[in-house]
Amino acid sequence: MVISLALYIVLGGGLFALVFAFGKTRWIYRQEVNNPTLKKIGGYIAEGAMAFLSREYKVLTPFILLITAFLTIGNQGALRFQGVAFLLGAITSALAGFIGMRVATAANSRTAQAANDKGLNDALQIAFSGGSVMGMSVVGLALVGLFLVIFFGIRAYGADEVTLNTVILPLGTAFSLGASSTALFSRVGGGIFTKAADVGADLVGKVEAGIPEDDHRNPATIADNVGDNVGDVAGMGADLFESFVGSIVGAMILGLNLPAHSELKIKLMLLPLLVAAVGVVASIAGTLVVRTKPGSDPQKALNTGTFGAAGAATVLVFILMKVLIGNETYENIGVYHIFGATVIGLVAGVIIGQVTEYYTGTEKKPVLSILRSSETGPATTIITGIGVGMRSTFPTVLIIAAGILGSYLLVGLYGVGIAAVGMLVTLGIQLAVDAYGPIADNAGGLAEMAELPPSVRQITDSLDAVGNTTAAIGKGFAIGSAALTAIILFSSFNNQAGIGTVDITNTNVLVGILTGSVIPFLFSSLTMNAVGKAAYQMIAEVRRQFREMPGILAGTQEPDYRRCIDISTQSALKEMLPPGLVALISPVLVGFLGGAQMLLGLLIGVTITGVGLAIFMSNAGGAWDNAKKMAETEEGSRGTEAYKAAVVGDTVGDPFKDTAGPALNILIKLMSMVALVIAPMLQAYWR
Repeated sequence: MVISLALYIVLGGGLFALVFAFGKTRWIYRQEVNNPTLKKIGGYIAEGAMAFLSREYKVLTPFILLITAFLTIGNQGALRFQGVAFLLGAITSALAGFIGMRVATAANSRTAQAANDKGLNDALQIAFSGGSVMGMSVVGLALVGLFLVIFFGIRAYGADEVTLNTVILPLGTAFSLGASSTALFSRVGGGIFTKAADVGADLVGKVEAGIPEDDHRNPATIADNVGDNVGDVAGMGADLFESFVGSIVGAMILGLNLPAHSELKIKLMLLPLLVAAVGVVASIAGTLVVRTKPGSDPQKALNTGTFGAAGAATVLVFILMKVLIGNETYENIGVYHIFGATVIGLVAGVIIGQVTEYYTGTEKKPVLSILRSSETGPATTIITGIGVGMRSTFPTVLIIAAGILGSYLLVGLYGVGIAAVGMLVTLGIQLAVDAYGPIADNAGGLAEMAELPPSVRQITDSLDAVGNTTAAIGKGFAIGSAALTAIILFSSFNNQAGIGTVDITNTNVLVGILTGSVIPFLFSSLTMNAVGKAAYQMIAEVRRQFREMPGILAGTQEPDYRRCIDISTQSALKEMLPPGLVALISPVLVGFLGGAQMLLGLLIGVTITGVGLAIFMSNAGGAWDNAKKMAETEEGSRGTEAYKAAVVGDTVGDPFKDTAGPALNILIKLMSMVALVIAPMLQAYWR
């Protein structure tokens, strides 16, 4: 009875999120775009984004079907349905990215039009509503997908404790693995696409030709705007979809293995799902209070919604826990301990966001130090940016470590799991704020290309300046949640594989740790080199068009935008596969060749170096980006050597913050998820 009621509440939460997203979508499409140039350029961006996404999914389909077949054939009995669960996870993750990006491309031009016709608040409302569709689609589809897997699994095989542990939760793990697989390729492919175009547009257009970033004469500018959508909207959406699902499933596994009586175990297993469902209500409440006035800072409006949602979630989660758990305890651990661990996760996420804002925000000391360094050339700009990124890892990792320690002291490993769920409890609005960034950025570009009045660009620039910070905070938040999620996933793997206590001086474990510690560097190398190759082709193409079509810079010829979009698309689809295969194959090879303990060592090594490297790359890139933004706003700076140095720093930071860095948080979770899925196979193989 408790399980059925809980699952229906989860389904209700998921459907509520999807209905809200549908309503916001209809409202956005009812906003008109009257400017014909704006409509035409917006059409180019939407067409290019959807074309890339459809081609990406076609490339991924055989790969997804192959893994589905492997899980179906490689398992026995009920676990054969892991293949179906995996496929469902892959489809829902892809669908969340598709919906979010389609609406984002519609919101871009409508935000610019609203800025022109109505002002700041209306432009903010459309941009934020576009982001909220992404956020609510992710949480809604995740909850509905988990409901389907667990509900029909229980209907087919029962809900006793043994079946839940050996059949139902492994099906949930396979669903999460499907989501992770799609997320990795979406993140890497989108990141390669967007940064190839961005680097080409910056170096040739801004540095060599001396034209603005979003000038319609730049052949790569449409590809750059397309890339913002496929990388920062669809890619980020898929990324946090799998974080959300992974943290819930990992915490459920830990809950079912606690030393408590069966009824309480099942309640604690269901708690992460119910916390996520409650978070939907809090997130929607937060979106309703995002408002601003002319001349006000949009960041304050977004903060009001974010902190309001966090406060509402805290109250609702406490009520939920009191109703579900009441005064029941195990080993002197009760509802207040579990609630405390959840709050620790929520607070840690907020603090990570604030630390990230400090290291990447405009007018902050770290970014100002990079801006000053640009006066002495590109070399010092890059050196200072690397130093800022490295320094930012220390406080961020300390916060993550404090969150892990505090939640563990309260509730043990289950506390770490519920803290990870707490960090993601208001994902609906957190992702809305993050996806708002690229929408506002695109709106500014469209305003520039459509030659709208300067007052319009001032509004979109104020939205975009906030968007740069929200994007950096979103990446920091994603990395923090990835660290907690990865820990609970490989702890769950330890339980599922029956390893027990691990001796870190064991040779197999040490070999695994050392091997795992270098995989993030190999992975980052592959993604960075992929951006470099694609950017080389883009730079050559933009130079060719300027050389062979002199009417472009004169304003009498239209650039060949589609050729640049095609270069980014082909490069991304070709180069995204090797990094993805590294993430998927290495746990399988180590597990079957070296054993479960070596595989556990591999996961530890990947997590330790992956978290630090991801924070470094994301924050260094974000700081370089905002240093360039500040250089652009300085009177008479354009065309100076200092300005060119700031642009070079930004082009180095682009693949740091939008390709390799964000993809690393998927890497560490995906490898743990693969290990968790193959745990039963490893037990049978090494028996």
